[in-house]
Amino acid sequence: MPVPVAAARRQQRGLDTRQRIVAAALAAFADLGYDGATTRDIAERAGVNQGLITYHFAGKLALWQAAVDDIFARLGAHFAAHAAALADADAVTRLRLLVRHYVRFAAAHPELHRLMMQEGKHDGPRMQWLVDRHVAPLYAQTRPLLAAAQRLGAVPAVPVAHLHYILVGAVAHLFVVAPEFRRLTGSDPLRAQAIETHADAIAALLFGPPLAAAGRAASGPPPARRRAR
Repeated sequence: MPVPVAAARRQQRGLDTRQRIVAAALAAFADLGYDGATTRDIAERAGVNQGLITYHFAGKLALWQAAVDDIFARLGAHFAAHAAALADADAVTRLRLLVRHYVRFAAAHPELHRLMMQEGKHDGPRMQWLVDRHVAPLYAQTRPLLAAAQRLGAVPAVPVAHLHYILVGAVAHLFVVAPEFRRLTGSDPLRAQAIETHADAIAALLFGPPLAAAGRAASGPPPARRRAR
């Protein structure tokens, strides 16, 4: 039985409201940490009545989990959108292009790494849930690719776990501290050209100069950044 138009519109408004709350929660948790962010602040950021948070979510922890799930779903969708084009590529080419896509995502969504910095400092149930649910599966996918590139001599032969964290930090830190970078250099790291320059720099450090600039045309344009609410 088809859903009446009015009911469908109400349902869509509810979904839109929920998504605004999740986006506002992600920004608040990334900026202020779990303890510092309040549901009142999140409601103000989302432009909704605070009671709607209780309506859509069982509590603050459930809202935090929804925000984390949402940003990692976006990351997964970003990589999946390019997976088909990389299916037949060798390990080094796949890694080189995935790094560039990762740089672009980190620039478009610096709140992901701000959130990770907030939670990664504390050995508690939220960090454990985040690692087990999201970080460990991603690491399980990237670890063999890094190891394969090492066997081919394309990237430094250092422990893969250390290479993973070096790469994450090198990719994301510039965008996490974008205001500091602007103050120091007078340049905006979130400009499209600056993002591609950063991707080139990461490639040069990881793979060496011969491969540094090879991935830009094949990897397509960077994703559009979402406007801050």
